Amino acid sequence: MDKSLDIKAFLDADEKKDLLRLLTAGSVDDGKSTLIGRLLFDSKKLYEDQLTALERDSKRVGNAGAGQIDYALLLDGLKAEREEGITIDVAYRYFSTNARKFIIADTPGHEQYTRNMITGGSTANLAIILVDARTGVITQTRRHTYLVSLLGIKHIVLAVNKMDLVGFDEQVFNRIKDEYLDLTTRLGIDDVTCFPLSALDGDNVVERSTRTPWYQGKALLDFLETVPIHQDRNMNDFRYPVQYVLRPNLDFRGFSGKIASGVVHEGDEIVALPSMKRSHVKQIVTYEGNLKEAFCPQCVTLTLEDEIDISRGEMLVHPDNLPHIGRCIETMLVWMDEEPMDRGKQFFLKHNTNTTRATIDKVCYRVDVNTMEHLQGTDFKLNEIGLVQITTAKTLFFDDYATNRATGSFILIDPITNNTCAVGMIRRPIAEEGREQEQLPVINLTRLGIRPEEEAVVEKVVKDLARQGLEIRIVK
Repeated sequence: MDKSLDIKAFLDADEKKDLLRLLTAGSVDDGKSTLIGRLLFDSKKLYEDQLTALERDSKRVGNAGAGQIDYALLLDGLKAEREEGITIDVAYRYFSTNARKFIIADTPGHEQYTRNMITGGSTANLAIILVDARTGVITQTRRHTYLVSLLGIKHIVLAVNKMDLVGFDEQVFNRIKDEYLDLTTRLGIDDVTCFPLSALDGDNVVERSTRTPWYQGKALLDFLETVPIHQDRNMNDFRYPVQYVLRPNLDFRGFSGKIASGVVHEGDEIVALPSMKRSHVKQIVTYEGNLKEAFCPQCVTLTLEDEIDISRGEMLVHPDNLPHIGRCIETMLVWMDEEPMDRGKQFFLKHNTNTTRATIDKVCYRVDVNTMEHLQGTDFKLNEIGLVQITTAKTLFFDDYATNRATGSFILIDPITNNTCAVGMIRRPIAEEGREQEQLPVINLTRLGIRPEEEAVVEKVVKDLARQGLEIRIVK
């Protein structure tokens, strides 16, 4: 049999595997890096040079016992991490099994690096929350679980690690499990699976352990290979933020971007926001040829039947399924800048491909992650979380984050330092109560004597100004 055909068949099958993005989070020294290293090692996904380097580094700087491999060194790549025995930066690792591909984000445990966890969890389908069997649920466990709920991650694994240090006691595991399930119930998280583990020894990581005969569930890797994630994406609401207008020649004008959610078919009627102009999809163009339909998260180019003025930052949607349209939002905010919040400052708000200026009007409350209590609203400091109200200069097209992660999230950028100050998860729109009419400058076409044939020129100028962040209202 031709070996080249075998290789081609293998590569084709590998390409069709689905991808699970997951993050690990927990307190310092709970064993996150060790667990991931053990997954890679026991699933035979290390190259020979990686294994040789791991054995050498384990002897030189490892924290495992004599003759043992320190699996954490696979991920703690920074010099400071190895010297202190902690994780500082987010480390990404890729591996695959016969059933699925995986991208793992190993996030730091220290409180001052909580913002790094937001980065690692922004695209995750599943979160592994590690706790030390000796200490149980602690402050960082609550903080990370709350962040996971904010990020809208639908699947959570509670990994009770270091069970070997408590003699694989079932009562210890059940006590931690019950306390954690009480926390996730209050946060509205439904899909939680609990595992008793010893990452250092490999118990229940890749193979079921004989030292936990009272545990009847799967091994962790078996669970990760089979957890269903196909329903996690929003396939109902078509949202297409335009990233680029493609004009390779005089005969072609397409709108390129990534489908944020939903499905689009050739011939579908669409409406462009904010102009509300309608057309139909003429072609769905890709590098490999035209498609009859496309869905999230594919990157495509759409051509339309009609000539519509559309530019970067605008959005194409189905006319019978519109997002919220407005400039005032209520949103959960996680502050990520070492400089405290200054409500007198204007920020850049980046929402999909749309960037506009924004101000934080009001802090409704801050959240105490230990008690879930709402505290009196004050300006946020690093890693603080709460509910705020924001007003933007340009109109946003958005959904609430619980319905659509892609169009319900944004970042705030400091215009001076260019630092990412905060990430936001939109809760709902706020009624502007006439604020837009009061604040926006007005051009009265009749008073200025603008003739009907000249209105198109004025509208184009107003639209160009809007792209630069200055909105003007036209009345006749």
